[in-house]
Amino acid sequence: MSHLAERLVYPRNPLKRAAAGFTLIELMIVVAVVAILAAVAYPSYQEQVRKSRRAQAKADIVEYAQLAERFFTVNNTYVGFDNGLPIQSPREAGATAHYGLNFATTQSTFTITANAQGGQAEDKCGNLSLTQSGVKGNSAGELKDCW
Repeated sequence: MSHLAERLVYPRNPLKRAAAGFTLIELMIVVAVVAILAAVAYPSYQEQVRKSRRAQAKADIVEYAQLAERFFTVNNTYVGFDNGLPIQSPREAGATAHYGLNFATTQSTFTITANAQGGQAEDKCGNLSLTQSGVKGNSAGELKDCW
């Protein structure tokens, strides 16, 4: 049987090429698609992490403001309120601090400030603050986006 006749009687198996593996071009296309997805997804992920850390700092600030009001109710002053309080957020012992907490108190006023540290310093809101009268502030960005 001639070579041509053999090809007509026994056609090539179309699945044989698929079992051989990927070509270099196909592999490079997949690598390019994964790189594009990673380039889009990673910054978004980082922003969400910073946003959750900011939410934790805001929760800590508000809780300390409530504690300061209780202290004022009993002592008729804010002076001395910050003695013995953790000075970081999150407050858990051994946790990595993303914000350092500062308390500025007088007899009739207080300001609690959360200063961004480390990677959180890149957050769009910067440092967060709250006063005894409920005035919220931040060092960067729009207040409505940060509080």
